[in-house]
Amino acid sequence: MAGGRLGENIGMREELIKKASSLAMKAHRSPGKPFLSEKSRGSPEIIIAFPGSWSVGDWFSGRSFGETKVDNLFPSVRSIGNDEVGLANEAFIRRFKEILRSLENEVKKAERRQIIFAGHSSGGPIAILATLWFLEESLKPNSSPIPPLCVTFGSPLTGDRMFPHALRRESWAHYFIHFVMKYDIVPRIMLSPFSSIERELATILSFFNPKSANFEQQSIGRDNMTLNFFMIVMRNASSLASHAACNLMGCTNLLLETVTNFIELSPYRPFGTYIFCTRNGELVVVKNPDAVLQLLFYCLQLSSEAEDKALVAYTSLQEHLVYERELQESLEMQNVVYLDLLEELPLSSDVSSSINRALNELGLSTRARLCLRCCWREYKTGCEVRQIGYYDAFKLQKEDRDFHANVARLELAGMWDEIIEMLRRYELPDGFECRKEWIKLGTNYRRLVEPLDIANYYRHLKNEDTGPYLIKGRPKRYKYTQKWREHAERLSIGSGSESCFWAEVEELRTSNNGSFDAMEDRILQFEQRVYRWVSAQELGKDVFLDEATFMKWWKKNLPSQHREASCLKKFIGG
Repeated sequence: MAGGRLGENIGMREELIKKASSLAMKAHRSPGKPFLSEKSRGSPEIIIAFPGSWSVGDWFSGRSFGETKVDNLFPSVRSIGNDEVGLANEAFIRRFKEILRSLENEVKKAERRQIIFAGHSSGGPIAILATLWFLEESLKPNSSPIPPLCVTFGSPLTGDRMFPHALRRESWAHYFIHFVMKYDIVPRIMLSPFSSIERELATILSFFNPKSANFEQQSIGRDNMTLNFFMIVMRNASSLASHAACNLMGCTNLLLETVTNFIELSPYRPFGTYIFCTRNGELVVVKNPDAVLQLLFYCLQLSSEAEDKALVAYTSLQEHLVYERELQESLEMQNVVYLDLLEELPLSSDVSSSINRALNELGLSTRARLCLRCCWREYKTGCEVRQIGYYDAFKLQKEDRDFHANVARLELAGMWDEIIEMLRRYELPDGFECRKEWIKLGTNYRRLVEPLDIANYYRHLKNEDTGPYLIKGRPKRYKYTQKWREHAERLSIGSGSESCFWAEVEELRTSNNGSFDAMEDRILQFEQRVYRWVSAQELGKDVFLDEATFMKWWKKNLPSQHREASCLKKFIGG
């Protein structure tokens, strides 16, 4: 691929790549400095390059693969619903933290220039973490609107599978660009457990260390230790690539899991855009992390034939991924069946429109097989005409409309549970939980239907056998959809729990903690949340109807002095 076309394909100019490469190599030869920076007069960019290290302790922390959970510096590197936190190389994170203070000061000097973070060899992970840190900072108010770029040269892998998942979900993956030379072993080192390469790695690093007595010894490329090191990395890369490919292809052989009990597989995974250099000088751009992982193994084999096979494997994998996407679309289409009970929803509709229609149809019905044909607005309105909220009406279950609403609730629960299960297994696209239409859909579903689940839970006294709804009874379909909204709107964890209003009421109502004085702080905090939810129209004013469970408890159990001074008095007085 020609240089000009390369720049167009990866979103970075060729001359900028060359400048970044030059400064990264210069920084690598200046390990005493935390980083080097360069900005040309009139240039809209500033390059910050990080040095690598020849110390084994700066590559591995000492454990098997040296991984650790990412901390609060990288809150986005996690799954939203599963709440699984990403893992990164602990030694790299430690090195990054050591230079963070000085890096912050340097970044402030950039003013409105675009920052290019660069690194060669083990300087690459520091550039990656710096870019990720900058992207996290950009989410804060009054932050720089100019996104950074990260370009690495022969960088080792840095994080686990949560990195490509989270970065694609946040639309950040295209900011990371990695160049890999044909036989460069460094990008593959992290595919091997530290215990298997510790002795060889120390010797090889000393060969590149100008301060070492082994610096540039000619025998380093010909001795058995070097060959052994290469073969160990190859074997581990082969094991991981084969295991990942089997999983990707949907292999169900039990031997696949048995193997992991005997072979340590690296947690590290590639992410971003990879540029592989072929024997003919061509550049192969690969953006899919599954394909990159396979190429990290195949392209390391010492033959032209092996390289040809690698490109064939890459093409085959890409074709499989296209097939997988088509299969995924068909799986999403199957969800329509759950909502097509009256054969009125066209199979060409996507899942979101089907669920949306179902939500708008939860409520009143007089026809047979009308599980999803009862309009919830009519149901709520009908309840309010009787001066009773739809939570209490559903809890009492006195009319046919309540029965039909319950059937619709169960139908929707089955469909949403299947979607959540697919998310739990990471079978849906990485960006699924950040799609605006799904966040809105999930929020509407949660606010509408969760009160009915809570009513059903306390109607059958499940709290007495199982425990409080919020602790023991809340389904994942509501936890996940709440997390989607909190993540999208950058809300504090747990602050978007308006759909749990009735569960909190029930627990306050049945609490055995004693007097009002003992519960005063808890009640005050709850009232403040309710005030915020009602003011934002996230909670309906039907909760203040005289016959509502909340009002009966509020008037009966709270002292008149408290009620008169309550922030909710304005709603009740209205």
